Amino acid sequence: MHCVSTARLFCHWKSVNRQMKDAKNFCSFAIAREVKMEPDGRCTVFLDRDGVINVDSRHYIKNSREFHFIQGSAGAMALFTDAGWDIIVVTNQSGIGRGIIKKEDLGAIFSKMEQGTKEAGASIKDIFHCPHTPWHGCRCRKPAPGMIMDAVEKHNIDLSRSVMVGDSVKDIECGRAAGCAFSVLVLTGNGEESLSVLKGRGTPPDMVARDLLEAAEVIISMERAGLFIYGRGRATDTH
Repeated sequence: MHCVSTARLFCHWKSVNRQMKDAKNFCSFAIAREVKMEPDGRCTVFLDRDGVINVDSRHYIKNSREFHFIQGSAGAMALFTDAGWDIIVVTNQSGIGRGIIKKEDLGAIFSKMEQGTKEAGASIKDIFHCPHTPWHGCRCRKPAPGMIMDAVEKHNIDLSRSVMVGDSVKDIECGRAAGCAFSVLVLTGNGEESLSVLKGRGTPPDMVARDLLEAAEVIISMERAGLFIYGRGRATDTH
């Protein structure tokens, strides 16, 4: 896990290390302040698809034959399911609006993703996708928070208990605009380039992980320890 160092964030390693004895290969990470989570209520993880769950392509993932899981991603989703987290996929799919991807093919891709994650022991609660092009001006295409807000309304989600995980600048900005507790950038897909862009803007992600599996291990360990990273959500600060 990579530490994000900014004037607003500080590495709270010693305190967290004492409370997370079971965390494997845990390194320092960015935390704004500790937040004690209530024992009841479910946590939600919002996942981008391409570059996070599956291998991305600059030519778009046009059919189920082109869909391939990133190593460890389905297992990471199973960890979230085992820990009682709800998984919701939020993905831009402008290939639909561009006429590159057929709706039935997108459905087949989602079916393959759900089947693969189910075989790994994971359960996806819902999938939201934006079919629009960047010039459409819709409310759902990330970085706009429309898909997350639709999920909140449909499933009565507490954003103070939610995390956004993605590989792009749009994902991080979407999580923050929606009010997720914090947003995690994974270095698969476009993650390396996106990290450079975000740092250059002075708006680094709240956490950086090598891949979805590492992100899942640390996020779940934090939640089990009674800690949550307070970012831009509506969690209650106990300090």
